[in-house]
Amino acid sequence: MFAKYSKYHLLFLVLLVIAGVLNLVIGSVRIPVTDVLEIVSGNFSGKASWEYIVLEYRLPKLVIACIVGAALSIAGMMMQTLFQNPMAEPYILGVSSGASLGVAICILGKSLFSLTLQNYLTGNLTIILFALGGSILVMFIILGISQRIKQIATLLIVGLMFSSFTSAFVNVLAYFSTAEELKKFTFWNLGSLGNISWQQISFIVPILCAALAGSFLLNKSLNTLLMGEGYARSMGLNIKKTKFLIILVTCMLVAVCTAFVGPIAFIGLAVPHITRIIYKTTNHFHLFTGNIIIGALILITCDIICQLPGEQFVLPINAVTSILGAPLVIYLILRNR
Repeated sequence: MFAKYSKYHLLFLVLLVIAGVLNLVIGSVRIPVTDVLEIVSGNFSGKASWEYIVLEYRLPKLVIACIVGAALSIAGMMMQTLFQNPMAEPYILGVSSGASLGVAICILGKSLFSLTLQNYLTGNLTIILFALGGSILVMFIILGISQRIKQIATLLIVGLMFSSFTSAFVNVLAYFSTAEELKKFTFWNLGSLGNISWQQISFIVPILCAALAGSFLLNKSLNTLLMGEGYARSMGLNIKKTKFLIILVTCMLVAVCTAFVGPIAFIGLAVPHITRIIYKTTNHFHLFTGNIIIGALILITCDIICQLPGEQFVLPINAVTSILGAPLVIYLILRNR
């Protein structure tokens, strides 16, 4: 049985490496594979511009695609198990709505601040801080509410209420905003894996890796929850503590991902389904590794498709993930009946 899953892991790891190399090759400037490999290995002596493009733009984008794809896939897997709902996704708790509200206040609500502060609200770092602040605020609210309710399904309603509230608030801000501000906010909503520096990656990766490690430790509890809360209690599982930890880890994953790359659609909803269909198991220890590899692979593949038009024109990542993802999930479902 373990050999079977190891073959799947190895296959998708090979595909991940191939997709990673293609991601470094394809773009507005096509760089040969041999040159890309030499640049990454530190043995390149050719064009300095190519070296800069690969090391300072494409390689950071590749790293962030891997970690975000893995993080959102694991978050989606945990949410679908926690709520026993195949339509659950990482954004269902409203954390991304908090990030959206923070960005809306920063971009669309500049008039709420003094003229001195408005000069500081235009940079990418400020937008990230506002998004992170909004996400963290909602995360603490959700965690507090989760300790006061008995039915976990109630959190679905709370998440929807947060989404409705933030949407209404954003619409009010948008109504009084300029066309330039609306365009900037729309671009953020479309998501972007680019413009991430190594300094930002040094902040993102440790947090997401720590959260992923925490989610791995929850795999046994997630397997027990699959049998129902009654069975889980009979096995000695602390339901309240387990739910709190699952929500905490999910909120951490979603908050950091959304703050730095925007709300990436499809990955957290569909990848857990794809992994379960391919691996034909509900064991979270096998699904955990599968979700990490397949999540990273699919997001990198979507980013490659974004670059295909060439020149300076790049497709929005959210559009590609949805266009590619929805038919893929439908095909896999129909194929496996």
